[in-house]
Amino acid sequence: MKRKWKLFLGLFFFACSLWVAAQQSPDVVTAIDTTAVKIGAQINLSIQVKGAPDQMIEFPAEPIFSPFELLEESAIDTLRAQNHYLFTKRYALIQFDSGSYWIPPQKIRVDGRLTYSDSLVVEVATVEVDTLRQPLFDIKPIQEVERDYAELIQTVLTGFGILLLLVLLYVLVQQYLKRREALREEIPPFERALQELKALEETSPSQQDEYKRYYSRLTDVVRRYLEEDAAIDALESTSDELMNKLMLRKDAGTLDLNSETLRNLEKVLQQADLVKFARSTPSLGTAIEDRSLVEKVVVETKEALPQPTQEELEASERYQRQMERKRRIQKVKLAGIGFLTLCVLVALGAITYYGFTPVKDTLFRYPTKVLIDGRWVKSHYGTPPISISTPKVMLRNLEANGQKANYSSGNPITDFYVNLYFEKRTPSDKELSEEEQQAEVQTLLNNALQRLEEKGASNVLSQNETYTTAGGEEAIRIGGSLDFSDGETVSRSTFVVLLFPFESATVELTMIYPKEDRYGLQIENQIVNSIEILKEL
Repeated sequence: MKRKWKLFLGLFFFACSLWVAAQQSPDVVTAIDTTAVKIGAQINLSIQVKGAPDQMIEFPAEPIFSPFELLEESAIDTLRAQNHYLFTKRYALIQFDSGSYWIPPQKIRVDGRLTYSDSLVVEVATVEVDTLRQPLFDIKPIQEVERDYAELIQTVLTGFGILLLLVLLYVLVQQYLKRREALREEIPPFERALQELKALEETSPSQQDEYKRYYSRLTDVVRRYLEEDAAIDALESTSDELMNKLMLRKDAGTLDLNSETLRNLEKVLQQADLVKFARSTPSLGTAIEDRSLVEKVVVETKEALPQPTQEELEASERYQRQMERKRRIQKVKLAGIGFLTLCVLVALGAITYYGFTPVKDTLFRYPTKVLIDGRWVKSHYGTPPISISTPKVMLRNLEANGQKANYSSGNPITDFYVNLYFEKRTPSDKELSEEEQQAEVQTLLNNALQRLEEKGASNVLSQNETYTTAGGEEAIRIGGSLDFSDGETVSRSTFVVLLFPFESATVELTMIYPKEDRYGLQIENQIVNSIEILKEL
């Protein structure tokens, strides 16, 4: 008997626990807008979870609907009821193959516990093609697409610019070295020799290699001076040959040097030969004394040189004028090279920052690029007054009856065409039905398209939608493409029409620009964003 009571109590408690769990578990409702669609039609699926206020509902982060494709998913929509919440998640699905398919269940976690949505079956039907009523057309031939060489041209121009920059830098360095050598040569030989000896006085050799460089510079100073100022072939002569040439000039009376000066020079040249070829290392005092002897030789040689004649002075003056003219030409060349280098650097920097195409369009004056970069005009037009910014001033054309007005600027074939059209209307006293409102809107659309055709448009492909401006005004937007002709040229163009059906007037803003214009959309957006309906003036 006790065992039966125990079994009965156990079953009772188990049933109670199942009932409590059932009361706490959420309800999951899976709904779909249709179970039979055609290929490519959108399917709207919603999953709704009913839970307690303190429960945590988690939908799958990456839902899997294979074989269906997920187009988009909405955020979780939360609705509060009396004592519970409704959590709703919506999905847009699509399938491009016909057949019967199951939408797989989705995993949903409620306070960490796993539950599933329902699985639904959807019939995807194919689209029947009636070849008797619908004529068949030949397959369109392959159309050649114009190749885009913009990236290749940008790479080539960048490489060419870098190469040109390196060449210019090389030329500038060479010109600088030549210029420095020319300036060095412009200093008179006597003054240059004294400057070099002065610089040599500041050195203090201590090792044999340093003494070798010291005496090489010392003898080069005196040899170059004798060759430039005394016209003696000294640089290519040995020490003995140089002394013999000086003795011959002394005996001939063309260079009156005393015997002590010649002995001092011979002593320095012999000491230099020992240092350079016999690796002799004299004392620092001897080196300083030899520098002083060379300086005396240079000074006495300058004093011993005969005074220049009038012809030599005139030749020297002509030489100075030629050198001055050469320096001016050199300055002009350096300025031109610097300016060219600056232009290349600016162009490369602009291409790197803005891109090749905007820089090219700015330099070569692309029509709509000029409009964007130009000064825009902001003005008020018509009644009701509208404030709008346009690249050019729109000219007014008032029709004969005074009920219509046009403001236009630009050319749809060459740049950008803007037209603002006003037509007065009589306000209706009665409230229009929905069908009458739709008919009125359709009339406005037809009239707008008819005006496009009157301007020269043909092959119009359009699509209309509602639109709200930045100022909050509602409008009807017609957009698409058309062929626009001015009688000689036909251009495939993009057009946009904004209709504002006010009570007192209909306002129509039309924009037309070539379809391949890469700045047309930017101008369009800038104009549309500037629209402002003026309530009060």
